[in-house]
Amino acid sequence: MESSDKKLWSDSSILKAIENPSKEGYEIKIKIPELTFEGVRGQPDFAMLYITFFPKGSTIELKSLKEYFYQFRDKIFSYERLANVIYSDIMNVYNPHRVRLVMECNARGGISCKLTIDSDWSVRGGREEHKDWIGQSDSW
Repeated sequence: MESSDKKLWSDSSILKAIENPSKEGYEIKIKIPELTFEGVRGQPDFAMLYITFFPKGSTIELKSLKEYFYQFRDKIFSYERLANVIYSDIMNVYNPHRVRLVMECNARGGISCKLTIDSDWSVRGGREEHKDWIGQSDSW
């Protein structure tokens, strides 16, 4: 990969899994209050990321998650691309029962943005079993 290519992709090999200590269902809520990345115009962008994770056989090692997010500081991403890259990497590495990402991007040029991806949605291969996102307020 050439150096210019490195600015466009993530390295999911940074993410490490640990064995799930329980066979019972539970959720893990993770908050990343300072996700930083380079915006499409080469300027720094900032977002708050919330991950709701329902583990299966393995779960997230948090130290590796921190290192994974650190790599984005010098990589160029649009909001939409970054949310989808993070989602894909988490799904591919951990194969959870379910994962939900909510990314709240700080205002730039007077516009802020909130993106949500949920593996339960049929457009993401889910079965729309939970529908806990229906009726949620759009207020932040």
